[in-house]
Parts: sequence; C-alpha cells; structure tokens
Amino acid sequence: MGAVVADDGPSGIKAPDGGWGWAVLFGCFIITGFSYAFPKAVSVFFKELIREFGIGYSDTAWISSILLAMLYGTGPLCSVCVNRFGCRPVMLVGGLFASMGMVIASFCTSIVQIYLTAGVITGLGLALNFQPSLIMLNRYFDKRRPLANGLSAAGSPVFLCALSPLGQILQHEYGWRGGFLILGGMLLNCCVCGALMRPLEPPKKSEAAKEPAEKKVKKKLLDFSVFKDGGFVIYALAASIMVLGLFVPPVFVVSYAKDLGYQDTKAAFLLTILGFIDIFARPICGMVAGLKWVRPRCVYLFSFAMIFNGFTDLMGSMSVDYGGLVVFCIFFGISYGMVGALQFEVLMAIVGTQKFSSAIGLVLLAEAMAVLIGPPSAGKLLDATGRYMFVFIIAGIEVTTSALVLALGNFFCIKKKSQEPHTKEEAAEREELNKSENKTPEDAKVDSIEVEQFLKDEPEKNGEVVTNPETCV
Repeated sequence: MGAVVADDGPSGIKAPDGGWGWAVLFGCFIITGFSYAFPKAVSVFFKELIREFGIGYSDTAWISSILLAMLYGTGPLCSVCVNRFGCRPVMLVGGLFASMGMVIASFCTSIVQIYLTAGVITGLGLALNFQPSLIMLNRYFDKRRPLANGLSAAGSPVFLCALSPLGQILQHEYGWRGGFLILGGMLLNCCVCGALMRPLEPPKKSEAAKEPAEKKVKKKLLDFSVFKDGGFVIYALAASIMVLGLFVPPVFVVSYAKDLGYQDTKAAFLLTILGFIDIFARPICGMVAGLKWVRPRCVYLFSFAMIFNGFTDLMGSMSVDYGGLVVFCIFFGISYGMVGALQFEVLMAIVGTQKFSSAIGLVLLAEAMAVLIGPPSAGKLLDATGRYMFVFIIAGIEVTTSALVLALGNFFCIKKKSQEPHTKEEAAEREELNKSENKTPEDAKVDSIEVEQFLKDEPEKNGEVVTNPETCV
C-alpha cells in the first residue's frame, strides 16, 4: 500500500492497455451493472410478491439481502474457481446460473423457493461473473487501469437508473412471473460478456527460454499469503468498517423524505439524483486517479473519498426539508462514486496481478459480514429512537473511521517498512541478479552475444490474445 506493486501480468505478460482490452472493459461495465443494480431492481416486484404469498415486507427484503450476501460471501469460492479453471469458463457458467435462477423463480409457489432460486442461484451466478471480470480488467490494463476501473464502476449507477423503471414496466405488463422470466433472459448477456474475456498469451520465445517456465511451481487455488502483506490486512479491515455504513444512507433517504411529509414520487426522485451524479463521478475520479502525481498516492485519495462520504452523512443528518436532502444526495453521489471507482483500484495496487484473484475473494468475504450487519442494525436503531438523524450520524462515523484506519495505517505501518522482497519470486529474481553480477568477463561476453541475438530475432511485444480451440467461442 505504501508503494504500488509493479504489475506485468501473469507469467510476465505486459498489459496491452488497449486493443481487445476495450472489449473486456465493456463486458466488465455490463457485469458490474448487473451485479450491483440487480439486487436493488428486484425490489420493484416486492409488493406483488407480498400480495400473492401473504407475507410481510421484511420477508421479501430477504431476496435482496441473499443476493448481496452471495455476491460478497462467495468470494473465496470464486477465487478458487478462477485459479483452477480460468476467468472465461467461470463467467460462462456464472451467466447460466444467473439466468437459470430467475427463470426457475418465475415458476415458484412459495417465498422460500424464491429465496433459493432468485436469491442463492442467481446470486451465485452474478458472483461468478463479477469477480473474474475485475481480474481480467486488471490483466488487460496497467497504465490506464484507474480510468478503466472508473469506467467499469459506472455500470452500477447506469444499470440502476435503467433496471428500476424497466422492472416497473415489466411488472405492470406481465406481472412478477413474466418480469422474472424476461430478466432471466437478459442475464444471459453475462455469458456474452464472459466470452469477451479472452486470456492473454505471452510473446513467443525460443525453446531455451521456455524450459524455465515449465519448472514453475503450481499456482495455489487460494493464496492466503496475502495476509502477510500489512497493506492488504489494513485495507481489508478498513473496507469492512466502511461497508457497515456506506450502504445505509441510500437505503433510508427515501423513507426519510416520506417521514418529512413529501410525496412518494418526490421522495424516490432523490435516488435518481444520487444515481445521475454517481454516473459522472466514477469515470472522472478514475481519470484523476490515473494522473502521474496522483496514482502513487491513490490510497490517500481513497481515504479522502471515504472522509468526504462520512462528512456528507454527518451533514445530511441535519437536513430538515427537501432542499437539504437534495443537496445531501448531490454530495453523497460524488463521494459514493469516488469510493466505487477507487476501492478495487487500490486493492490492485496493493497486491498486484498475481495475487489479486485470491485477495479480492477474501476481501469480499470480510465485507459480506459487514453488509449483513450494517442496514439491519441501522433499522433497529431507527426503531428504537424514531429519528433518522442518529442513523446518518452512525453511518458517517463508521465511514470516517474506516478512512482514518486506512490513511493512518498506511502512513505509520506501511510506508516505513524495509524494502525487502515481498514474495519468493522477487527474492529469487534478486538472488539471480546477484549471481549474474559475479560472473567472469568471458561469461558476461557470451551472455551479451546471446541477448543481442535474441533481441534481433524477437522484438518486445505486449501480451497477445490466446486463440486456441479450448478457449475460443
């Protein structure tokens, strides 16, 4: 966290930073949109489900909760699958799961069956798409990675603004069963996005250069060595605290406006304002994070975004009219977009490409526990006090605390650590370099001739796309 990890991709492949990477970015944009917006968009069908099954609102709310819990809680499982089978096959299977869950849910006759289908199966499918898409984005982009992360993160507010009204239209025209069936068909687009995730191929080398590569140690299915990195531990702790309060204001702001006496449509418009601002905040923040002076200090920009978000919650707690809530949603949309654009960019900078697939799974698992605790505990606080002010204050304190943990932990614990090799691979490279420095002049002469000849035969290339029959669609 104190210094950005040099990322050349798996097996020394250099990130293309363009080319087919833009297609990967487009797929990641769609996957991010479905993953974050779908649990919220399904809520438009809750009233009809309550009427048909004779249940309460809290019972239907479990559908969205299970979706989010699966998205976050299955992180380690997704990491194991990606490390074992690769990103593209996992995403193709995930797209089928996501679609199948909604299609089967349209034939369900009880709310428990919907929990298992629309909640567990669809949630697992979205999780199997979300995490691999971020891993592939990290492999295809290096210099432009902050911008790529910002653009892909913009899929969340864009899809939220599109799926919510679409869900209302589907419910009105076809009922909840027809709406679930159509949404299930739309989720098959995740398979299309998975097909876009073509793996990178290292530049062609001579047979002599291929021999050392064959002796590489087999990759771990889940690399727990990331916990030896102090930067990762601090990030995981800060992210878990942040998630406790980050999602609370968007959940309660509409109810806050209704309790102040405003109409339902006027209250719901607050989320539209928040989402519209969020759409532009994410890519702009990604552009800023990619600036030459800012990128090495990206962790501090992320900390500032969290402090900004927490301070906005504290100011929003003092809103007493609709105008105050509009101002709150504008500033919350900016800070929320900044957090969304930077959270995975900072994690990529901490652990690098090699360990990112394992790191993101473990971080999402830690955040899953906080996601399940945050909004329900805020709801209990509201029931006990009857005042939204305390809910917003607690959320602001939690997010601000996470910013302080991240910034202070980075400054005092990480920045001053010794410049020792972070991994066994780096240690081996340094040892090899030391050996080469002690070679005799004759050996050095021979090596220089071989290197010169190799450079003539094989110019430096970026990673190329694999087109073998096993991975092509």
